[in-house]
Amino acid sequence: MDEESLLYHLALTQIPQIGDIHIGLILKYFQHPRFIFKAKRRDLEHISGIGSLRANYIKSFHDFDRLKAELDFTHKNNVQLLVKGTTSYPSTLQECIDSPHVLYYKGMADLKLPKLVSVVGTRSPTEYGRERTAELIASLKNQSVTIVSGLAYGIDTVAHRESLKNSIPTIAVLGHGFKHIYPYANRTLASEMLTAGGLLTEFMHDVKPDKQNFPRRNRIVAGLSDVVVVVESGAKGGSLITADVANSYNKDVLAYPGRANDIQSIGCNQLIRTNKANLITSGQELIDFMNWVPAKVDRKAIQVELFLALEENERLIYEIIAEKQPVSLDDLSILTELRPSILAAMVLSLEMKNLIHPVPGKLYKTASR
Repeated sequence: MDEESLLYHLALTQIPQIGDIHIGLILKYFQHPRFIFKAKRRDLEHISGIGSLRANYIKSFHDFDRLKAELDFTHKNNVQLLVKGTTSYPSTLQECIDSPHVLYYKGMADLKLPKLVSVVGTRSPTEYGRERTAELIASLKNQSVTIVSGLAYGIDTVAHRESLKNSIPTIAVLGHGFKHIYPYANRTLASEMLTAGGLLTEFMHDVKPDKQNFPRRNRIVAGLSDVVVVVESGAKGGSLITADVANSYNKDVLAYPGRANDIQSIGCNQLIRTNKANLITSGQELIDFMNWVPAKVDRKAIQVELFLALEENERLIYEIIAEKQPVSLDDLSILTELRPSILAAMVLSLEMKNLIHPVPGKLYKTASR
């Protein structure tokens, strides 16, 4: 993408009252972001969701010198700019309606590879939480995964360190710009990750790690991944926010249970109890849940063989789920016109064959990846 286009894409992210969803709405009406700033106020006002207030903010934006300085910083520091809607933008985030319009990325890991696993949890983990995280990461060593987390104290730090230990690429999503590293104690860890993973943020380089930035950061952690794993969490915290956002994106969410009186497991137990997360107790259970098979196995051939062996009703249900996923039992009942008892038996059979699996919300998805 040329410099001028990047400049105007950056400008869209800096206009007050204009969020990522608004940017998506506006760009539907203009072939080039430059035309947005050249447009007449009344034309902007007529765009759904914009109105006179936001149109005024767009017309009054003139801080292009700061954006040129930002582009200079990215060039000098080998920072990639990833713009939503382009081929360089992570495909997992592309599908999320409120994902950042522009991302800043520095590192070696490929953000478009399959099998991205977000690992999140409390900043004050117990020994149990540390052990579960270490076991989880180690079990994924031969699965060609990338581990995503937030570089925070606690489970995040353990996940990043264990990934480096097991030679697994790991991405830290930051709640600030590249001029800062927070927490400061993780600056060495962040540096190590640049050659075996990367750092990702939606913030310009001089943005400080202010408190309000981190909930925004969490939506990237959720959206970037194929599955979110919550290891330990109290009754409140960023991990639960990440899990909720992941559910809103129809991502798979898994959680480790804890004892009923463990304060650091209250959040995980609540996620499991309310069907907002599926329970796991080991890394192998994650692999089984995601139906990830060793690379040497011809997965496509296995699935074709299973599909051909399905009964007529099983095949009908599978095809509907594959096309419309995630799908509820009520929707399947309407679309297949099968009796509830037969439908339940067919769905269970497909689950047993690892062709579909349930997700939070009493929905079903295919197990293919």
